[in-house]
This record gives sequence, structure tokens and C-alpha cells, in this order.
Amino acid sequence: MNRSGMNRRRFLETSGQAAAGAAIAASAGGAVAITPQHVLAATRSISSSHGATLLAMARQLFPHDELGDQYYAAAVALLDEQAAADPDLAAQLVAGVASLDGAMGGMPFINLSRGNQLKVIESLEDTPLFATVRAATLGALYTDDVVTRQFGFEGSSVEHGGYINRGFDDLGWLPELPDNA
Repeated sequence: MNRSGMNRRRFLETSGQAAAGAAIAASAGGAVAITPQHVLAATRSISSSHGATLLAMARQLFPHDELGDQYYAAAVALLDEQAAADPDLAAQLVAGVASLDGAMGGMPFINLSRGNQLKVIESLEDTPLFATVRAATLGALYTDDVVTRQFGFEGSSVEHGGYINRGFDDLGWLPELPDNA
């Protein structure tokens, strides 16, 4: 068993139950929320406190106030999965979190103001941790259909004949051009 008291068998049992419950709720028109706490509690390779720090870093790398932490927690879950298969990555994440936590006089990174978190991250831009967390967050965040819909991206158009006949110019956030432009 790991620190959270959950072993692999228990994780699979509870996630299977959660998936079944989600399917039932979705078929009944309900919404199901998987919280970041659930994701962090189920990590295998990194501790939940390290996961919380990596989640805060991911949020600072790609700040979207309208998105909940559950979307950033997907990046932490991806890092955890990769670290389970790669001990060097696991060690890199542990050392990276230690550098995040030690950057401002030993105050934990997650307790820093957003401005100070950003300063710490900027100081680590050339490190493997930065590249690793950035890549995982890009992969997890911007490939999530819910996230991309939140930003107004309607999804792939190939199977619908392209964007020409699907409102390629229906962006509401751009100003209208004058007729003579």
C-alpha cells in the first residue's frame, strides 16, 4: 500500500465503480465531477503533496481562470503514469518539486502568491522539470474536448467537410472589419 492507504487493486475497484456511476449519471443526464483531490489521492509514483505542487505549476504555466483544477490534475495524472514507468523521471519530479519549494526561502510553492509562483517558474525555465511539466500540461489540457469547447473550438471539421460551410468566420471575440477592408 502507498501513503494514501490505496493499493492498485483498490484503485481499480473504486475507479471502476466511479466509471460505472459516471455512465449511469451521464445516461440520466447528470453531471459527474472528478475532483483534483481524487486524482492526487490516486497517484502511484508521486506523493499527493508533490502532485499538488505540480498542479499549481501547471496552472501557472497555462493560466485559465475559467478552468477548474480538475483539468490541470489530468497533467499530474499523466506525469504520475509516466513516472511509474520511469524511475529517472520520478526522481526528476521529486527534485524539481524540492527546487520549487526551496526557491523562496523554503516556503512551499503552493503557499506563494501567484506573482511569486510565476517568478519561481521563470527562474526554472531552462530546467528539465519545466520542459517536462510544460509538455505534460500541453498534452493533457489542450487535447481535452471539454477544455477546447470552453475556448470556443468546435472540434474537428474534417468529417463535416471542413470549416468553409461550418462558420469558419463566426468568432465572436474579433472585431468586425469595415466593408472596404
